[in-house]
Amino acid sequence: MDALIYFILVPMVYIAFAVFFIGTAVRLIKISKAPKHPTTLQIFPDRNSKWLWALHDTFLFPTVRRHNPVLWIFLMLFHIGLLLLIIGHLELFAEFNLFQIIPHEIFLGQGYVGLILAIALLYFLFRRFRSPVRDLSVPEDYYLLILLFLIVIFGSEMDWARRWYGYEEMAVSDYREYLMSLLQLKPYLPETVTDTGHSFMLVLHVFFANLFLMFFPFSQSMHSFLSLPMNKLRRG
Repeated sequence: MDALIYFILVPMVYIAFAVFFIGTAVRLIKISKAPKHPTTLQIFPDRNSKWLWALHDTFLFPTVRRHNPVLWIFLMLFHIGLLLLIIGHLELFAEFNLFQIIPHEIFLGQGYVGLILAIALLYFLFRRFRSPVRDLSVPEDYYLLILLFLIVIFGSEMDWARRWYGYEEMAVSDYREYLMSLLQLKPYLPETVTDTGHSFMLVLHVFFANLFLMFFPFSQSMHSFLSLPMNKLRRG
């Protein structure tokens, strides 16, 4: 069991990031070398401030807001929550004054960000069981949402245990020590990471995150790298 835990928390992390970066780079290179489409994608060629409009389309989903307000609310909650969790994970490596404009403990949101993100992912998942979304869905869509939900729920449970139930055996300093050792290519697993009562949640959180990173370059999620350029093309 110790060998399996070590594999998930150390070698598998390096493998997952290698697959993610190499796979993403290869995919983007293939897309850039694809034959140019003979027709234009521009639908608003007379707009000024095209980059601002492209940012508006990419991050505020105006079309979704007009046609499906409920989906738009969950999309906004999901993306805002995801941004806050990314900030929280960066703060696990080190303290950044930039993120402490509003003083807070790690993570932001007192544990509720993870809860909101989990609810949003469940909404995205269950809406795919109903037509017409079900008819347009492929197995990959379900795998991706289930993976994301498992990542969020096990990661959030560690935060909930610490914040809501006073379970302090695994502190932020322990996560930071583990993550910094990976970043410095000198992997080290503190005893609190492997021997505490909820260390299995960290192992599962990292395991599913590894799977997601390896799956990402070959999934439809690659659109996240292309949505801004595509919206810029649409705006002219």
